[in-house]
Amino acid sequence: MQYVFGEQVFTRAAMQQRLPEKIYRRLIRIIDERAPLDPGAADVLANAMKDWAVEQGATHFAHWFQPLTGCTAEKHTSFVTPTGEGESMLIFSGTDLYHGEPDASSFPSGSLRESFEARGYTVWDYTSPVFVKHDGRSVTMFIPSAFYSYAGDALDYKTPLLRSNEALNRQAVRVLRALGDTSTQRVEATLGVEQEYFLVDHRFLRERLDLRETGRTLFGQPTPKGMAMSVHYFGSLHERAASFMSELNEELWKLGISAKTQHNEISPCQFELAPVFEGVNVATDHNQLIMHVLRKIAARHDLACLLHAKPFASLGGSGKHINWSMQTNRGVNLLEPGETPHDNELFLVFLVAVIAAVDRHAGLIQASVADAGNDLRLGAMEAPPAILSVFLGEQLGKIFQQLARGRAKRARKSEAIELGVRSLPPLPRDLADRNRTSPFAFTGNRFEFRTPGSEASTAWPAFVLNTVVAESLRHIADELEKADDPASAAQKILGRLVRKHGRIIFNGDNYSEAWREEADRRGLPCLEDSVQAVAEMSSRETITLFSRSGVLSREELAARVDTAFAHYAQDLLIEARTAVRIVGRQILPAAMEFSHHLAAAKQAVEQAGVGARPHGQLLGEVCEHLDQLHRGMEKAAGAIAEVEQVDDPGQRAALARDHLLPALDRLRQTVDALELVVDARLWPLSTYDEILFKG
Repeated sequence: MQYVFGEQVFTRAAMQQRLPEKIYRRLIRIIDERAPLDPGAADVLANAMKDWAVEQGATHFAHWFQPLTGCTAEKHTSFVTPTGEGESMLIFSGTDLYHGEPDASSFPSGSLRESFEARGYTVWDYTSPVFVKHDGRSVTMFIPSAFYSYAGDALDYKTPLLRSNEALNRQAVRVLRALGDTSTQRVEATLGVEQEYFLVDHRFLRERLDLRETGRTLFGQPTPKGMAMSVHYFGSLHERAASFMSELNEELWKLGISAKTQHNEISPCQFELAPVFEGVNVATDHNQLIMHVLRKIAARHDLACLLHAKPFASLGGSGKHINWSMQTNRGVNLLEPGETPHDNELFLVFLVAVIAAVDRHAGLIQASVADAGNDLRLGAMEAPPAILSVFLGEQLGKIFQQLARGRAKRARKSEAIELGVRSLPPLPRDLADRNRTSPFAFTGNRFEFRTPGSEASTAWPAFVLNTVVAESLRHIADELEKADDPASAAQKILGRLVRKHGRIIFNGDNYSEAWREEADRRGLPCLEDSVQAVAEMSSRETITLFSRSGVLSREELAARVDTAFAHYAQDLLIEARTAVRIVGRQILPAAMEFSHHLAAAKQAVEQAGVGARPHGQLLGEVCEHLDQLHRGMEKAAGAIAEVEQVDDPGQRAALARDHLLPALDRLRQTVDALELVVDARLWPLSTYDEILFKG
């Protein structure tokens, strides 16, 4: 393979090669200490970056940021600068590197900005590496950046993510100091992001308006096979998918993204890739790049990459499992249990801090992954339910029980599985099984948050997790710092927190009705839809949490609440408009044509003196569906108009949930019923069977 890992990234090695040693060392110290960048060093660094990028073929640079759309944005500026007399130079200054000024008026900002207030600023985030990206013949140097308004308010997801990482660092270091660790200088969250996606032949996007406009199929009968027999799961890669993955990996590796594993997922045409763990900020940037590259490489193979959380109603949806942990600057994972977790004081303190945070802020954590598409996915087929709980497994569960009674004194030892075959060595048994129904599961040395949808930005749930855990650690640090004997105080804190927040622990089947009843008895919140979840973000407790930690001001939080509501309503409006158009222009004409054929056939059979009872029954069924379809279109159009008249974001979202969703469901039921009876030669939509098994 003709590539070098990270060859399109301005790495520390590239920096060292191109900078004077003194400047390089000063910049590395600034980056490691998260100190302000001085202008002199910025100019030298910018020139070195420009030379490196031009050698890679770049003609432009772009500040690359993450507005509240959930996607990325970029404004390209040429290095070429006229100098007069028809001459030009390639110029890129420290000022160009440090900040830019894109128009902010068309990006979502909730209540922060009026539409006529256009000025916005991008600021270089030097904790995430600069990279070069090839898009066709265009080669551009991308500068990861934060995005601010003219008034200094954060208009993006990166800013609160960076702030939350600082909040987590402050409180984690306080706890470490109180427990005797004097050498750790910094703690940051780490992420490992499992990315699920579907691949279908690109012609189906051309044929189906719903796939193009909404990313999912609004209509479609299940195939007879579906996910039966689990033959696709971890099955042999089809040559077309394998070729796609090979090119995908090369592109990602060039960008410094590990793309470590790949395999078939449970649904036909569904796949997964996962990189290795990274710092939370870089992992989030890399996941945005992964989604972009997935779509780009798919198009080269005449495929379409579907990242919607639920592209096909009868199949498992696509998630984005966020594996979250905390790591010191010395490389110590604070959620690593070790051989004797019951004696590992640091591990237990940080573990319990996370569990307490999840229990205190379960609604907010659910809100961080709330959207209309994810609502369709949650609750079945390996997607967790709306009730947030924590899975610990047998070993840690027993340690928890001991802590509740006073002190953990023992833990189950690891065992080996004897396979009964001499040629196969004994298999080490993990100390905990995996629970695929749990939304927040401890999986060895990290927590796996399984609720986010495939297309979601990891920044939202990551900065929420960082913030709530930082708050939990703050409470613990306050107590430890006041204690005469911190070790003894830590044991008392652990016991109290376990007793208080043990209700969030559940190691059973999260899909069972018995668990729903039990969760209700425990007082755990059950937020059935995104509208309920997002409303949790407006609570006084949440406002205090974010403002006290310095992650979001009251106004910045309100903007994200408004934006989340607006996105939810807009998603459903787009789906409803698309559904009405498909029904009016494709389904109704096809069904009417089929009814005409049936009527003519019935008449011909009757004229031949033969009974036409089947013809009559089928004609009556089709005509009844046609009547239901026409009335359903009218109701859907009325619901669209009703939602469009409401301006308040929260009210609009609630109205969309209560009126648009039922209208869409009714239309789908009728269209799907017609699919089973209308002549396949007349049916205007590609069916699930064609998309999933013939593409």
